[in-house]
Amino acid sequence: MADPVFSREAHAAFSAAYPGVPTHLTHQIAGHPLLELGALQQLAGRLRRESLEHNAAVDLPLGISNADTPANGLSVEDTIAQIDQCGSWVLLKTIDQDPAYAALMREVLGEIEPLVESRTGAMMRLEGFIFISSPRAVTSLHFDPEYNILFQARGSKTMTLFPTADPDIIGQPFFEQYFAGGPRNLPWREEWAARGRAIDIAPGEAIYVPILAPHWVQTHDAVSVSLSLTWRSEWSFHHADACRFNRRLRARGLNPAAPRLYPRNNRLKSYAQRALTRIEARFPSR
Repeated sequence: MADPVFSREAHAAFSAAYPGVPTHLTHQIAGHPLLELGALQQLAGRLRRESLEHNAAVDLPLGISNADTPANGLSVEDTIAQIDQCGSWVLLKTIDQDPAYAALMREVLGEIEPLVESRTGAMMRLEGFIFISSPRAVTSLHFDPEYNILFQARGSKTMTLFPTADPDIIGQPFFEQYFAGGPRNLPWREEWAARGRAIDIAPGEAIYVPILAPHWVQTHDAVSVSLSLTWRSEWSFHHADACRFNRRLRARGLNPAAPRLYPRNNRLKSYAQRALTRIEARFPSR
């Protein structure tokens, strides 16, 4: 792209928010040809099958579990072709396996890399995802273990975000289960609604989503296309391993303290978890 993705004002907004505060941003990639529906149908045909996810997505409860999310009876390709009327949601995962989309991801994130690295260190495990949603589609309450910027390319949607690692909404046993391979969808209680911050985005707008912040999303009255670009940090990997170590302690009847939130570190538990994992790999139980 010839022009910068982020304006000076968007850079300032991101700088004021990163890493812990959600914020509204603007961008210049809404009309990018790689984000048109025709290009996305072709991309779906090139991606590995495990990189494709789709389901029915209208009138879903906010607290639906991953296992209970209904199928729509269509292929991914047919779902994209009928997205204006099939009441569904498509996720194209790790789109950076495709060279053109990898280049777009690197270009966009390269603009904020100096600021990110000055705060949370090296940007690690960069990944890209694309959400294609029918009108009024819902993405249920969940959290992500990455830092994320969601760029709106077509249509509009509202994301409602909750405080990072809110202990009432996302307790430590849930984190521990997730980092051991469990689901990321969260249950929902109506009394939590008042804690949420709703941010609307249309083409040319974006949301920075802090790591570990629970959120849910609803598309408005038109087809939506969103590009999600994510990254990790050394701190995020230490937090994940501390959660895994706490799971070990809890299984032994202990009640460990929650891992510390940024900027405090979790290296002691993390290194203990990594050491035990290496020992178990070398001397597997028989």
